[in-house]
Amino acid sequence: MKKILIVAAHPDDEILGCGGTMSKHVSKGDNVSVIFLTNGVSSRKQKKVTMKKNIIRRKNAAIKASKIIGINKPHFLNFSDNQLDKHPLLKIIQSVEKLITKIKPHTIYTHFNNDLNIDHQITSNAVITICRPQKKNTVKKILFFEVPSSTEWQISKDEKHFNPNWFEDISDHLSKKILAIQAYKDELVDWPHPRSLKGIQSLANWRGASVGYKAAEGFILGRKI
Repeated sequence: MKKILIVAAHPDDEILGCGGTMSKHVSKGDNVSVIFLTNGVSSRKQKKVTMKKNIIRRKNAAIKASKIIGINKPHFLNFSDNQLDKHPLLKIIQSVEKLITKIKPHTIYTHFNNDLNIDHQITSNAVITICRPQKKNTVKKILFFEVPSSTEWQISKDEKHFNPNWFEDISDHLSKKILAIQAYKDELVDWPHPRSLKGIQSLANWRGASVGYKAAEGFILGRKI
C-alpha cells in the first residue's frame, strides 16, 4: 500500500485532474488523501450570507465526491478563492507542509505550474518547494495534472505548454470519475465547454486514444526518485 496525496487549489480540481487515477489507486488498496487550499467560491460576486452558504455547499460537494471515489474526508485550508497571490507564499507553504509531514505521501499529484489560473500556479509552486529531494522527505514522485478550462486556455511558448509524458489507463475508472464530478454539479457547464460532462469524457477518451487506451489521464512527471 502506498500513500497518495492530491494537492488541489479548488474543490473539483482533484476530480477534473485525476479522479480516474484516484479511483485506480483506491482499487489497488492505496491510501489516498486530498488537500484543498481554497474554498473555490469566495471570489464570485455574491452577498456575504450567500457566500457562506456556497462555501458550505462546495465543501459538501467535495466530501460527496470523495465518498464516491472511496477516500476519506478531504483537508480544507480555507484560503480565499483566486487570491492566493495576496497571501505570503511562506504562509501557504507552511500550511501545506504541515499536512504533508503528517500524511507522509509517497506520490503527490498537483497542478501544472503554467496553468492560466493563478491559484493553480501558486499551489504547484508551493508543492515543488515543499518536496525538495531531501533525506527526510517521503515524496518519491510528483505528477502534474491538467484541469479543463484552465490548462489548455493558457497561451504560452511550446516548452511551457502542458505536454503529458505520463499516462494512467482509467478505462475501468472513467465512469467513477464522471459520477464523482457530478457531485460538483454547480461547477459543470453545458456542452460545448471543456468543463461539461461531454468535454471531460472527451478529454479522457482523447488522452487514452493517444496511447492506445479507451480512456486515460495525462500528467507531466515532475520527479521520480
